[in-house]
Amino acid sequence: MSATTPSEATRPAPAVAYLLSFVMVPLLMIGAVQGGWTLLLAPLYGWGLVSLLDALLGLDRRNPDPQFPDEELFWHRAVTLVWPPVQAALIFGGIAWIAATDHLSWWEMILLFFGIGVASGTVGINFAHELMHQRGRLERWLADLLLAMVLYGHFRSEHLRVHHLHVGTPRDPVTARYNEGFHRFFPRVLAECPVSAFRAERAMLERRGLPWWHRSNPFWTYAALQAGMLLLAAAIGGWLGLALFLYQAFIAVWQLELVNYIEHYGLTRKHLGEGRYEHVRPRHSWNAAHRASNWLLINLQRHSDHHYKPDRPYPLLQTHDAAEAPQLPFGYPVMTMVAMIPPLWRRAMNPRVRAWRRRYYPEITDWTAYSRASGPMPRGS
Repeated sequence: MSATTPSEATRPAPAVAYLLSFVMVPLLMIGAVQGGWTLLLAPLYGWGLVSLLDALLGLDRRNPDPQFPDEELFWHRAVTLVWPPVQAALIFGGIAWIAATDHLSWWEMILLFFGIGVASGTVGINFAHELMHQRGRLERWLADLLLAMVLYGHFRSEHLRVHHLHVGTPRDPVTARYNEGFHRFFPRVLAECPVSAFRAERAMLERRGLPWWHRSNPFWTYAALQAGMLLLAAAIGGWLGLALFLYQAFIAVWQLELVNYIEHYGLTRKHLGEGRYEHVRPRHSWNAAHRASNWLLINLQRHSDHHYKPDRPYPLLQTHDAAEAPQLPFGYPVMTMVAMIPPLWRRAMNPRVRAWRRRYYPEITDWTAYSRASGPMPRGS
């Protein structure tokens, strides 16, 4: 073993582990060809089988060496670079398949494109998230293409220029407020995030002495790519193809915002006065060390470390224990299902938020100013 190679104990998980995401592809193809109950294979895999694997394989609390050589991460990087053409084939190939065949009923088409939307959201937007954090032009371009396929191009601006700067504060739309149910959170972020993203880019241009309509505003790129995707869907499948494309995009965005909802629910940074907040620390994101779902989501559940070190590539993200970051009781697949039932979510998560407050901020006795959630507080909250 050379002096520059970390020991096996500190190596990241092998790249092949993160191919768990790609299992959805053959499952969706089987559903498209066979129809019927096989159309449930991909959703059952993403939520059911991965959750079962989490229970069987347990937690992975090992941390890879954060100084692991970049050149040894080639195959990990390749996992994310390969997905954009795969996703394009799934979406537009699915539309072409519907246009060329007639063996699927209307409800089977809906189930097929629900599954495709789960893939483009669970995998595609997640991979786009990893790619947009990289410095290479190719990675940023591929991230924009993935987001254009789900009509959510502004997510890059919102995530990099708003979320990472203002997470855990009222200025971040996607930090879910304490007691805010997902069904209130979802329409709110759909309305607020494009606006906050555009304002952030406009402010960047103003600092350079440029107007918002300057060609360097990435919103022009987002609009052009998304228009191209819509035209392509219509050209392949007509009005039905366009409708199916819009449907899978909505499902993908729903998946993204379910995850956004989970990642920071009820967690806030301490206000220091005069509009200033404490620095982002691992305690400001929920952490999950569940092995299989971290393979599926390329370590997105090590979210505490991602916000602490945003430029750290996914294979090297660290997991933080309960002394440093709050812990989710289950991986994201289970937690997203729980989030869809607000009373169950509050029962599971509100006590954890209150314990988090007592642990890290015992000096704060009035948390009213830290929540923008509207509506009455449920009894016992």
